[in-house]
Amino acid sequence: MADTVSYRPKAGEIPMQPGVYRFRDATGRVLYVGKAKSLRARLSNYFAPLRSLHERTRRMVTTAASVEWTVVATEFEALQLEFTWIKEFNPPFNVQFRDDKTYPYLAVTLGEEVPRVMITRNRQIKDARYFGPYTKVWAIRDTMDLMLKAIPMRSCTDGVYRRAELTGRPCLLGDIGKCVAPCVGRVTKEEHRAVADDFVSFMAGNDTSQIRALTDRMKAAASVQDYEAAARHRDSIQALEAAMEKSAVVLSDNVDADVFGIADDELAASVQQFIVRGGRIRGVRSWVVDKELDVDLAELVETVLENAYEDSTPPREILVPVLPDDTPELELWLTARRLEGEDSRGRVQAGKVALRVAQRGEKAALAQTVTMNAKNALVLYKTRRSSDFVARSKSLGDIRDALGMGEAPLRMECFDVSHLSGTNIVASMVVFEDGLPRKDQYRRFSIPNSTDDTESIYQVITRRLAYLKDPVAAEGSVPAGESAADDAALGEAAAARDSARAAKFSYPPNLLIVDGGQPQVAAAARALAESGITGIQLAGIAKRLEEIWLPDSDYPVILPRNSDALFLVQRIRDEAHRFAITYQRARRKRDITSVLGEIPGLGPSRVKELLRHFGSVSQLKQASPDQIAEVKGVGQTLAGVIHERLASR
Repeated sequence: MADTVSYRPKAGEIPMQPGVYRFRDATGRVLYVGKAKSLRARLSNYFAPLRSLHERTRRMVTTAASVEWTVVATEFEALQLEFTWIKEFNPPFNVQFRDDKTYPYLAVTLGEEVPRVMITRNRQIKDARYFGPYTKVWAIRDTMDLMLKAIPMRSCTDGVYRRAELTGRPCLLGDIGKCVAPCVGRVTKEEHRAVADDFVSFMAGNDTSQIRALTDRMKAAASVQDYEAAARHRDSIQALEAAMEKSAVVLSDNVDADVFGIADDELAASVQQFIVRGGRIRGVRSWVVDKELDVDLAELVETVLENAYEDSTPPREILVPVLPDDTPELELWLTARRLEGEDSRGRVQAGKVALRVAQRGEKAALAQTVTMNAKNALVLYKTRRSSDFVARSKSLGDIRDALGMGEAPLRMECFDVSHLSGTNIVASMVVFEDGLPRKDQYRRFSIPNSTDDTESIYQVITRRLAYLKDPVAAEGSVPAGESAADDAALGEAAAARDSARAAKFSYPPNLLIVDGGQPQVAAAARALAESGITGIQLAGIAKRLEEIWLPDSDYPVILPRNSDALFLVQRIRDEAHRFAITYQRARRKRDITSVLGEIPGLGPSRVKELLRHFGSVSQLKQASPDQIAEVKGVGQTLAGVIHERLASR
């Protein structure tokens, strides 16, 4: 492999000023756009020896055919130019955003002569004020229905409004009091705009002030015995309070903030945005980010914010998981976006935007909730993607082509090893058929002795392959949900049950996957060769770079980062890891040495002395505190703790 790429510019040619750079391929397509405080320092990282680059970075650099840069005066200008170029060129190696869905918004068309409130998914209405996004259409309809009882502004379409003007008769909403009917002159257009401003003000978070004003009007009407007006104000108050109850109170009344939570892995990230206005959650938005290059959380936060406020006005406070490296420049950019927006009365939104990480209190608690939602959304996204029939079929075909198999791997088995500092060594086998897990065919293995992970893989694969030759002869596997410690105690009924399960266990896989790189694959290949079984494709997946290793191959197979094939392989690997960890933890709880080692003041030497003194675990469990205290180095107090801990097992 060459030390670097042929198009590398000379170090002296690259300026040291801030700027933005672009990598292009041979056809001129922009592959990646980035910014830098110092172009020379940043670009030198890409032109380091190829073997030292991260696999994904190396793939981008070798795919490109040229690099160019533009010098700017400040880091803030670099941020602006990078944002503009990413939107213009949509480079494949930059972070790719895709919304889970098109969200409904509550919009007030303030740009019209007679403003209208409406539910829409269109974010391009000129001079409209948007509220949301909302996760459910029915929820926003209920909110609007309650609001119109208290603040009856126009909600009809242009056709209905013009027809009412021509006929002089209002629509049903005007008759039932959910519109002040400017179409027939019940109020002037200026008076209706004031109603619309009240509607927007309430939705923007000034809900308590609106209720106080209505309460004052109700009391004033009651004091002059205008009970009909007082009743109308009372009904309006009840409607507004009902609308407020649909928004959860999470922060103080004067808090306007957006809270972001991000959960990511090597391939994708899930973003959750909670929109808090007046201390209440007014909207929730979520979307998925596909990662082509390896980016840290700080850089991911920056691109998430740029995407979130591309066409919306940021609040004065934004809570994020971590602060980006160029936080001051990003705050300037967000402040500029805020100044471009207008409030409900057309006034400029004043105030500097501040990025913060919530450390304690109610804001930190809300941030944790948002992050938890992001984690759940990431799991759901990956599960749905793997469960889709079309995606599964395509992923299996892509795996077949990438690994050079004759047919799609309809049955895949993945193996993982887990241990605790070389003790309690266990392994797992998970089975996917047609791209879906077959949990009834999962297996667990107990490994009595092993020198390292490669030896453990060799043992497990050897034992698993034995079932393909003689299902009865293979020993040491534990059906899912059972303990390896119970093997010796299995009766005739259990043996018969295992015999039935062995029939399923004897199905040969099309693809056998091990968790690991070249060493683990070589160990599995040795076991496969010794078994004499053919027709099984072997592969390993290395977690750090998510590359696929084949036997006797010096270079890995690189599946596209956003492909369904890599998602499926990653999912089966993660499932094997989870299954192995679960079993290993269960073994540790049953292992008396581990139990004793968890007792404060009882180190390895005393544990060894206890087992030597009593001769067996069963004798130690039956011993009284006084008998335990006779062991050298164990006092009466510690003996009581040991007895109590063993009695609770």
